[in-house]
Amino acid sequence: MVLPEQADRYGLLTAAQSRRRHLPMRFIACGLIAAGVQMTFGWWEVWIWLAVYIAAQLLELAMNAPLLKKPPQTPALAVLISLCLYLPSGLAFCVLGPVLWVDGGRYGPALGFALMASSLTNLIAMSRGSRLAFTVSSIPYIAFLFMMPLLDWGQASVTEIGATVFAVAVITFNIFGAWLTTEEARKAELEARLEAEQRSREAEAAVEAKSAFVAMICHELRTPISAILAGASELERTATGGSGRTQAELIGHAGHMMRTLLNDMLDFSKLEAGRMSVETLPVDLRRTIAEMIRMWQPQAKAKGLRLRLEGTVHLPRWVSGDPTRIRQVLNNLLSNAIKFTESGSVTLRLAAARDDGVTTVSMAVEDTGPGMTADQIERLFTPFDQLDAGVARKYGGSGLGLVISRELARLMGGEITASSAAGKGASFVLTMPFEEVEAPAIEQAPAAVEARVLVVDDHAVNRQAISLILAPLGIIPETAASAEEGLERLAREPFDIVLMDVYMPGIDGREATRRLRMSPGPNRETPVIAITASATPKDWDACLAAGMNGYVAKPIEPSQLYAVLEAVASGESNFDAAA
Repeated sequence: MVLPEQADRYGLLTAAQSRRRHLPMRFIACGLIAAGVQMTFGWWEVWIWLAVYIAAQLLELAMNAPLLKKPPQTPALAVLISLCLYLPSGLAFCVLGPVLWVDGGRYGPALGFALMASSLTNLIAMSRGSRLAFTVSSIPYIAFLFMMPLLDWGQASVTEIGATVFAVAVITFNIFGAWLTTEEARKAELEARLEAEQRSREAEAAVEAKSAFVAMICHELRTPISAILAGASELERTATGGSGRTQAELIGHAGHMMRTLLNDMLDFSKLEAGRMSVETLPVDLRRTIAEMIRMWQPQAKAKGLRLRLEGTVHLPRWVSGDPTRIRQVLNNLLSNAIKFTESGSVTLRLAAARDDGVTTVSMAVEDTGPGMTADQIERLFTPFDQLDAGVARKYGGSGLGLVISRELARLMGGEITASSAAGKGASFVLTMPFEEVEAPAIEQAPAAVEARVLVVDDHAVNRQAISLILAPLGIIPETAASAEEGLERLAREPFDIVLMDVYMPGIDGREATRRLRMSPGPNRETPVIAITASATPKDWDACLAAGMNGYVAKPIEPSQLYAVLEAVASGESNFDAAA
């Protein structure tokens, strides 16, 4: 990579840009100087000086583009260009100094001296970034400064002239020192910025590498988790004895725990990368909260806890929000409260306040557990941090639940706060703003549709898991163990829907879909549903571009797969929701 400092070897482009930025200020300053000189001395000729100076500045501006089209790389050429650019305007300006010195009366020398010295100081800002530009630009000013005291030769003593020349030398020396100081600061700033940009690129690369690693691990884990959940569900559905059903429930519970940990890792990765989004849908808030209380009632009862719900009557019925994320946040708060409370009760206390069409709902989860110290409360929202080592051993978990919950609450415009005291329980308050909406129209349940389905997946357990999920619909799918085998079958036999794994060795699912869309076979227009664990907008965009019609994320939720099958069969797609 060629840095600006390397391309603009002598800094002339940098200096030209700086001088161009200061051009309006120079015109205004010279106009004020001309007006002041005429008012003080009555010299109308000063306007001729102003016109000449403006013409010189415009000439410099016009010459900038052709002379600096290609930055000079040799010293001689750089000096020549600098002389052509900066000497005319400098000479035009400096003419006024000697005139003031000679004809300005009692205060003329002081005015001429101040004009030259202040203009030379101004060159520090205008020539920033180029030692050559500053040196060449300052030549007329320094020359005139040293020349003006000599105009008094014969009228002033040698001592007076010598003292004046010495003063000029001191001022010149200090101005050059000031330029060097500002240049060192500019270079330090540039180096710091380049270093910050380099670190930013390295950090982005590290985040991308971590995201790729997480996606790869998730892809490898989601396949067996899907099989575990599907197998457990089928065992529970077909079990004839209580013992078999209990074992199936145990397997399913373990599978759900694994999926929860996996989802926590994915959610945290998305939040870190700024890729998490929330939906806005009509939500029956009262029903949603009541369902969650019913879901956690068995766990609370098993521990001998009272799970109470208070204040539901104050809530609005239908609001606009993300039902999935609301459940996720409240479920985490209720799960933690029940998990860490050994006796007593867990209460979900609700309250609502309406203001200007917005209803702010407060959901406080209060428990009678051991409580927390001030230090523990400060660590609550630290990623991967458990309050002590025994928590991870006894209860498991990733230490991400509260972190994710708080970030999700903030994405929805809300906040989570915590308060507690050792031995006095804890209170977690989720505050959310909602807009009240009308109840949506009741949708009719979709009618069952017979379909011939082809499942293309290189994992046998995944093919079996999908078969188990489709079994309740009366669908017995055909299967293919690779994209090549799937394309061969699709070239010969018509299917109604294809479930295509995205990541397979050899030809992957997206490439297989592209080939299918270009083939003249019977399934060129057949809907293809992508199945993958790497559930990011970038992946979905690639699937859509390949010609796929919908997507399902692993581990596959039966209800999600059923909904996508219905949508795709009716000509719709869920890619818009992913975006």
